[in-house]
Formats: sequence, structure tokens, C-alpha cells
Amino acid sequence: MTAAVEGQVIYGRRPVEEAERGRRRIHRIWRAPDTAAEELERLCGSPDHQGVVAEVDPYPYADPNALLRREGALLVALDEVQDPRNLGAVCRSAEFAGAAGVVIPERRSAEVTAVACKASAGAVEHLEVARVRNLADWLAAAKEAGFWIWGADTEAEQAPWDADLTGPTVLVLGSEGKGLRPRVAAACDGLAAFPRVGRTASLNVSAAAAALLFEAARQRSSTGGGGGGGVRTGESANTPSPSDRTRGR
Repeated sequence: MTAAVEGQVIYGRRPVEEAERGRRRIHRIWRAPDTAAEELERLCGSPDHQGVVAEVDPYPYADPNALLRREGALLVALDEVQDPRNLGAVCRSAEFAGAAGVVIPERRSAEVTAVACKASAGAVEHLEVARVRNLADWLAAAKEAGFWIWGADTEAEQAPWDADLTGPTVLVLGSEGKGLRPRVAAACDGLAAFPRVGRTASLNVSAAAAALLFEAARQRSSTGGGGGGGVRTGESANTPSPSDRTRGR
């Protein structure tokens, strides 16, 4: 007799271990050899279960506005990234680097599925992931809350290490193959790109996110963490300085 599943299913040793330490209630866990490999694969729909499958509560998405109340927070926003493996990989890097959360659109975007959970190695269980109806509008709200918005664009002239990522910051990355949509790019204070040294045209979105996150972590560790305020160095000529506008807190 096969088991009926009503909640969300996750699979893999690390995702299940992190779920046991995380926020979600675990309904039950199936493990090999007590449960046959064929049944585990049927339960999760993947042969990559590593001998363990769990039924858990649905993923608890965060309040996107609450993220903007986090003092000096580092956030990641993904613009229509549709591959759940990329979403999971970004979440893994974000959680490891100390980001406060990841924001994704409600439509035309990957969700926190079992595949994303597996790719994150369970990091989504400890990271705030929020969904927004309109990403450009949320970025505008982030500006009003005092955040600086930096978008990743392969055509940008400024390198990330020339941008100030030490204060309240949102790093915005676009979808695979398309990059940032025009309105989302226009909502950014500045755009940055890693200088290409080799022949490869661009980085995968998850690789680019990891590199940006750890550049931000490097800057923050050298300045004592978040905070912000004062003149932000390394701004391009087209990037407004704090004296050019006032943002609410």
C-alpha cells in the first residue's frame, strides 16, 4: 500500500535535516531501507532523494514589507528567474552570506518547491523568501525605506567593488538569458558587472548572485557590518548621491 501525501514534499539528506531545525512542521519522514527506493522516488518524483523524503507544511513566505524594516539589511531580488535550481542556489549563497532575505515576483518566477529546496541544501528553511506582485514597485518602496538598489547587468561599466554595498542594499539579478527587464533596471540606483577576463560571455545568475553577495559581505566585514549613511563611494556619474535626494526611514 502506498502512502498518501497532502502537504509539501521535500527530499534529500540536507534539506530534510535543515527542515527538522527550521520553521516548518514536519508531518512525517520516510527513510531507506524502511521504505523502498522505488516508493521514495514515487513520493518525491525524483531519483535524487538520497534515501530520505519528508512531508512538511507549505513554505511560509515572508512579508516583503517587513524585510524593508530590517536595519542595514542586505537583500536579493530576482527578476523572473524561472529555474528552481537557480532560485535554490541563490538562496543557499544568500543565507550563507548573511542576507536578510530574497524577494521574487508572484508570476513568471520559480517558487520554493522541493527542487529549489534541494538546490539550496535546505537554506530556504532559515532564509526569508518573499513574493511581490510588482518587483519594480517594491524596489521603489525599498528606496523610500532607505535602501540602495544595485542591479547586475553585463553591459554595465562599474565593477561591484567600486560600488558601496555596506548600507541597506538590494542586489537585483535578472532572468536567465534576458537579464533585467527595462522597468526593473530603471528602478535601480546603479548597475554593475564583473569585468570579463576569459572568453565566457556571462555568469549564470546563481554564480553572479554568489559573487555579488560575497563582495557585499567582504565590504561589510571591513566596515563592521551593515549601517550605512554618509557618502557612498564608488558611485558612477549617473548614480545619485545621498545629498541628491532624501529617503524615508
